[in-house]
Amino acid sequence: MPPFGLTRRERILGELRRAGSVRVAALARQLEVSELTIRRDITNLSDRGLLTRVHGGATLRSRLDTSVPTVAAQATPIRFRVGMVTPSLSYYWPQVIVGARAAATDLGVQLVLRGASYSVDDQRRQISSLVESGGLHGIIAAPETAGADGWALLHWLESLPVPVVLAERHAAAAGSLTSLEWVTTDHVFGGSLAAEHLAALGHRRVGILTSAGSPTSAQLRQGWSAAVTELGLETDVDVDANLDAMDGQAREELIARVLSDCRRASVTALLIHSDPQAVLLQQYARDHGWSIPDDLAVIAYDDEVAQNAEPPITALRPPKQHIGRLAVETMVSRLDEGPSRPVQRTRVLPVLHARRSTAVPS
Repeated sequence: MPPFGLTRRERILGELRRAGSVRVAALARQLEVSELTIRRDITNLSDRGLLTRVHGGATLRSRLDTSVPTVAAQATPIRFRVGMVTPSLSYYWPQVIVGARAAATDLGVQLVLRGASYSVDDQRRQISSLVESGGLHGIIAAPETAGADGWALLHWLESLPVPVVLAERHAAAAGSLTSLEWVTTDHVFGGSLAAEHLAALGHRRVGILTSAGSPTSAQLRQGWSAAVTELGLETDVDVDANLDAMDGQAREELIARVLSDCRRASVTALLIHSDPQAVLLQQYARDHGWSIPDDLAVIAYDDEVAQNAEPPITALRPPKQHIGRLAVETMVSRLDEGPSRPVQRTRVLPVLHARRSTAVPS
């Protein structure tokens, strides 16, 4: 399903920040809308001083462009200063940040971004530095939540002197956490949606390959397991591994073993998290004589690079920019309304983008 107008324009601005320029034709293909729609979006953004129109596309705002006032001249006065700490500044998180920055610009928020790692100690250190710098009204964070260390980090966040909103994170057992708010994709629903999509196409023997240690994979598995049981599917292939962390030979050996297990168990479809793992497995399969999707259907989760595979991979896409925007909006509502406002915890559904890697099994 093509994105709605606001989300579409945020993605155009995100691509501009990444690449410095965009082409109408390429954006139309990427966003699955007409070139006329993209031209209208670019005109809208240009009229607001957010980019400069050029023949066939747009560039970042040029200092020579005096057709409308600059963004700085139009900007909403700064009302709040909010820190944002993400466990990475690559792959999944740039789109969350783009949505957060767009909302911050609209709502008069100065967003102070810090990149951390997936280490609890590093996350706590980065958040502490922001809070101790002074003048901060709130924190948006994506902390580790698993295990005793994650639970301790969540309790520490709740004790901070400023409100905290979690982005793409939540507390599984939240009974004693009364003030933390969050905005997260419902990855559990994503897992069940993947199973239902494959079942609707006629697949009965399916498998799953997830990223070891990923909080997203854990939630996907929860939804997937419940759905395959309810749908009466058979799941003889179940692997949790981190292909990115393996050297080339170990990775190929694992992929070969997964595919061998699929052939032995007559598995006709795999759910794979994340996109890079799906692309690696699919390209290895094709290089070794598998026909996609005739021999094996592939569905990925994240939809960062899935559409660029050959064939393009069906994928579930978390609403990453929307998550960032909602996190900022939740924070501003909290700061505007104060402690009397009820605590808000929001789950947003991922969207399935069907492509050529899934089909009815022969």
